[in-house]
Amino acid sequence: MPLVFAAIAPHGGIAIAEACAPEERDVALKTRAGMEELGRRFGAARPEAVVVLTPHNVHISNALGVIVASRVAGRLDGASPPIELDIACDTRLAWRVLESLGAAGLSAAGVSFGSNEPGTAVAPMDWGVLIPLWFMGGRNDSPAPVVVVTPARDLPASEHVTAGTAIAAAAAASDQRIALIASADHGHAHARTGPYGYHPAAAEYDRLVTEAVSNNRLEDLTTVSRDLVEDAKADSWWQMLILHGATRGWRGQLISYEAPTYFGMLTASFVPS
Repeated sequence: MPLVFAAIAPHGGIAIAEACAPEERDVALKTRAGMEELGRRFGAARPEAVVVLTPHNVHISNALGVIVASRVAGRLDGASPPIELDIACDTRLAWRVLESLGAAGLSAAGVSFGSNEPGTAVAPMDWGVLIPLWFMGGRNDSPAPVVVVTPARDLPASEHVTAGTAIAAAAAASDQRIALIASADHGHAHARTGPYGYHPAAAEYDRLVTEAVSNNRLEDLTTVSRDLVEDAKADSWWQMLILHGATRGWRGQLISYEAPTYFGMLTASFVPS
């Protein structure tokens, strides 16, 4: 069965009201509303498994990563009450994705953690997975199992697009309804007070991304220069390239964009045409 739903979702902690200090509660209202809307659209698509593309899990030199542990679990630091999730991995789909990446000629590695027994291995769930899933099914009584995939920033843009095509092929070979989430924050150099300082490239990069999503032309992301991505301190390009490869011909909709602090956040949904 082919993919049934896809999304671009941010992973900044300010997206979750319960994770915010009192002075942050009103900082990202547009994004929170966008995430809630994504949650509704995700639920309407009835996915039975979720592939999450995250830049904040394992980093493998010159290779994409696929988590093959039995579960992923994590929590946000400092939040009270705890913001935490513990979700089963769809290991059958994970291995199918890994095989599809290899069949496409891509360098990819299966990654586990802790126990040497696959059935008891629990890998860390990073905030790039936790925050989107907080809104998209992760708090359900029986959340859809997840497959965590990590990009490789040292691989070419074209290989990330190919990875998306391979993930879509793995989904099509399954008998499940599968959603794909590109966990993505954008330029991180919007404010001089931020940890990465200020660079005008952050606004330029976010403008290009917003236009590409608004115009339903994710293919325009392939022409964005690596220098611009680096100067903007972007945290989204690679995941969106994978999303593009997986959803060619789909219909996208921009839901929200804002840069209320030093980084940009965008929510968008995609459905098959």
